[in-house]
Amino acid sequence: MNRASWETSRHEEFRTRVRDVLRNVVLPHADRWEEQGHPDPSAWKLLAEEGLLARGHRGEAFLESAILLEELGRTGYAGVRAGVGVHAYMATSYLDMFGTPAQKEAYLEPARRGERLAALAITEAEAGSDLSRLGTRARRRDGGGLLVDGEKLYVANGTQASFFVTLVRTRDDTATAHGLTGASLLLIDADSPGVHRTGQRMLGWRSADISKVVFEDVVVPEDRVLGRWDRALMHVVQGLDFERLAAGLLAVGGVAHCLELLNAHIRRRRVKNMPLYGHQAVRHAFAELTADHELVTQYGRHAALLHSRGELDSRTATVLKLKATELAVQAAHVCLQFHGAQGCLDESTAARLYRDASAGTIAAGASELLRDLV
Repeated sequence: MNRASWETSRHEEFRTRVRDVLRNVVLPHADRWEEQGHPDPSAWKLLAEEGLLARGHRGEAFLESAILLEELGRTGYAGVRAGVGVHAYMATSYLDMFGTPAQKEAYLEPARRGERLAALAITEAEAGSDLSRLGTRARRRDGGGLLVDGEKLYVANGTQASFFVTLVRTRDDTATAHGLTGASLLLIDADSPGVHRTGQRMLGWRSADISKVVFEDVVVPEDRVLGRWDRALMHVVQGLDFERLAAGLLAVGGVAHCLELLNAHIRRRRVKNMPLYGHQAVRHAFAELTADHELVTQYGRHAALLHSRGELDSRTATVLKLKATELAVQAAHVCLQFHGAQGCLDESTAARLYRDASAGTIAAGASELLRDLV
């Protein structure tokens, strides 16, 4: 794989260090985390001690984040990469962009130290890629503060999180009831009375701690409003561009891992007295995936550079997320197919990659919606 045009020897050294950290902190435990549904709490502290939870979200510092996101994907455990991606980038990006100094001190800095785990509570049963039917509501409370009621689904880090960056409807007049003009972002502490969390067993991303979170008359102080009151739409649009950039880079790394596994298998596995790689159909399938991955990788690194310059547009972020996650599905399907019956065993690596890849085309905007946006 050719390196990015912006990669220096310093970036290469950082990539090597990240791989070493993930090899030591994540890979020895990842299968167990898949079974228990989430990483060990101590893992967050270890990642923080290595500086991997506090990489830059903007400017030139984001280029190291792009490397980290690729390498997280390259671990081959999409559940882990989703949890870390949500904590270190997707949820905390809203704090980084819109948080007050007090909010950053109380939430962002402890998150970067691995002391508080972040989650992003946006999706609902009737509000997924289309958020116009958002049902969770916050209303003014007699005596001060806000009262929040509603239910969020598919929340990564859900049962283990210390706080939720939560999208709620805060105005219900006729002009805004069917859009996000009357919505706001809130910081809700997970230990607040009335917060109830239940894990959701998913097809893939089994170590991402995907959960249902119910808010029942939860009292939230006024100073936990994140960004502008009633103006969450512009925050969410900006946040989604960043989220899709991160998701695309994670998927790029995931495809790299899948192709490494597939390459090793087709050279080792023998059929009709020759390795699978000796059959033209197999070689061509692998070559197509490799070529597509090269294109998507370079596009992702270009998108990362644009973001570092403050020039990333919604279309570029959308195209990256769409093409990278769809390629992950294609690669995982070929990997499973060439592993034969062995690949269909629930505990096989090929099966896990296949399960995990499907989730990537739904989170942060389903592929069908993204095609409409393109």
